[in-house]
Amino acid sequence: MKTQYFVLFTLCLLLSLSTFAQSNGRMETDRPDQTESPYITKQRFLQAEFGFNYERVDGQTQWVHPTSLWKFGLNPRFEFRLITELQSTGKETGLLPLQIGGKVSLLEEKGLTPKTSLIAHVGIPEIGQPAFKISKWAPNFRFTFQNTLSEQAALGYNFGAEWDGASNTPDWIYTFAPGINVGENGYAYVEAYGSVRKGSSPKHSLAGGVAYYLSDDTKLDFSGSYGLTKAATDFYLAIGFSFRAPTATKRISAKPAKSFARY
Repeated sequence: MKTQYFVLFTLCLLLSLSTFAQSNGRMETDRPDQTESPYITKQRFLQAEFGFNYERVDGQTQWVHPTSLWKFGLNPRFEFRLITELQSTGKETGLLPLQIGGKVSLLEEKGLTPKTSLIAHVGIPEIGQPAFKISKWAPNFRFTFQNTLSEQAALGYNFGAEWDGASNTPDWIYTFAPGINVGENGYAYVEAYGSVRKGSSPKHSLAGGVAYYLSDDTKLDFSGSYGLTKAATDFYLAIGFSFRAPTATKRISAKPAKSFARY
């Protein structure tokens, strides 16, 4: 199947799975860890998640300033997503390929069954700085899962695949991130994540971070990682800020129930 048809099929599938349900709780974000959250952005809310990263890859310094994830809750089971990233590598600075996509809620947590969602994006070729352009459509997808371990702890994990816009061979990705609440407004996590690709060396890393809610709708975070294999990113350090705001003219006055801070 050609990549563009795969992308259209995936987006249509996501939209067809979207049905209305009740949505409550504090803002959930997909940062700062590599493990994406299964929660959907609140209906008719715009949510933005910004990160500023310092990275070293194969001994070369890179800055991402910023990485931006824009999300809009179309309904309580589907959100539209847009990813924009500005990167500096050596003497080159420019916009990375734009990514558009969505997240759809599939299953609610029940017993051992995790809360489950599907995220899919596609990177658009021929958009961005010439040094960072891709020649092909670059789809990616992942299933996101969460199991509640206690009132203070939960486990998030993802599995999926992504294409780089140059090769037809995907990278198969995984993440595994237990997290705990810290007080009323904070949380911390540790994480193992990486990818494997046919004919290439595996990439495995360890990471950790903390975050603090300034309010139900704003959050600060700090994170870092260390590469365990030669092909992985040597390390990164990142700080981030996330917020959400209603786009409807009238907000619901009832205060939503508090949810687990990150997971």
